Amino acid sequence: MNAGGVIRIGKKDFCTGGKPYVMGILNLTPDSFSDGGSYEDTDKALFAVERMMKDGADIIDVGGESTRPGYIMISAGEEIARTCFVIEAIKERFEVPVSLDTYKAEVAEAGILAGADMINDIWGLKYDDRMAGIVAKHDKAVCLMHNREKAVYNDLIEDVISDIKECVSIAEAHGIKRDRMIIDPGIGFAKSSEECLRVINEMDRLKDIGLPVLLGASRKSCIGNTLNLPVDEREEGTIALSVMGLVRGATFFRVHDVKKNRRALDMAWAVMNA
Repeated sequence: MNAGGVIRIGKKDFCTGGKPYVMGILNLTPDSFSDGGSYEDTDKALFAVERMMKDGADIIDVGGESTRPGYIMISAGEEIARTCFVIEAIKERFEVPVSLDTYKAEVAEAGILAGADMINDIWGLKYDDRMAGIVAKHDKAVCLMHNREKAVYNDLIEDVISDIKECVSIAEAHGIKRDRMIIDPGIGFAKSSEECLRVINEMDRLKDIGLPVLLGASRKSCIGNTLNLPVDEREEGTIALSVMGLVRGATFFRVHDVKKNRRALDMAWAVMNA
């Protein structure tokens, strides 16, 4: 388990040594690997948010650029246009904390001004050297995901831990407090399917970093490659990894199907605390 603590995201306090929290994915992209093009219309996006909240989502993660394998980078302006109006609409309509999935500082600042409560950076502040300063300036929470340009490791788990510690050091150097940080082992990024499964199996070793862990394995290729299933048939595999992640110490779970993962995590949590 992660050491007990509290991280504030928006107006909500999350107890990081306690029950699991579910982050519902809202992709505002036409080319996302799983649900591309589903929520480009604002009304549809708001309906999806409402449904995820009813299903038990604690946080909504808004993304404007697909980061699937082979994705095409879009401009910051286009990413802002896709996300900020929807973030504003969500914050006007609902009380739920909103995370913005971006690695670009310009997009992050625009999203924060639109109402985003957290930045979810797939490069852990290492892609854009302005990102950490913007997060610190606005005193927002940040999720630091593991990633690297070359997927070559001397010792997989130790290297992942070392890379994440570098992200934490960058954050601290810019004035981001530890009680504003979440770490993510980066399932599906710079790792083979076998390496992703091993990272999940040994995720409890991340506890030495002393920060809450987010697991984002929903419908990822490691599930498809293991079970030989297309992306729209990976929900059972996702649930299995969510439960395994909970057992291995994760607190936050970024998923597409909120209801099924919420129920599975709550059941597993009840057993773990019986």
